[in-house]
Amino acid sequence: MRIPPLYRNPVWQRFFAGAAIGGCISWMIFLYMFGVMQERNGYLIEKQAKEIKTLQNQIIIWQEDYRELNKKNEEMLTIQKIDVRLIGYEKYNIKDRQSIFNVEESIKEDLKSLLAKDLSTVYKNKDIVKKTIENKNENINGKKYKFIVKEMYFYTTINITVELRLAG
Repeated sequence: MRIPPLYRNPVWQRFFAGAAIGGCISWMIFLYMFGVMQERNGYLIEKQAKEIKTLQNQIIIWQEDYRELNKKNEEMLTIQKIDVRLIGYEKYNIKDRQSIFNVEESIKEDLKSLLAKDLSTVYKNKDIVKKTIENKNENINGKKYKFIVKEMYFYTTINITVELRLAG
């Protein structure tokens, strides 16, 4: 079997020459289009990388500012309210709620100097606060009572639970 001698026919020669030249031209067009597209994408990626870097730097700056503000706010926490709860008055048959309220208000009045003070300062002086309450004696229905601090919680509100005992 042999190949037909079409290479001698000028029509076929022009066809193959045109196909070869067309393939070269289309390859050149493809390379140009691909290069332009890659250049555009490369520029876009570079632009986005710069933008990401600047945004990350901004995030770091914002986080540092946020931490500093949180530290300042923690330092600036102050006592807003004092809440006193009296317990143990039931075993002494004190049923007069007005007397219990007056005792709670009396303790709050003694501690009102703590209002608007820095939280850390008040917490450092918690023993003084405790002694202030425990050294206080009150008359309720003609009997003297003393106080024992059971619980103290410090935040913007000081919560104090005080137990009532007979002074002896």
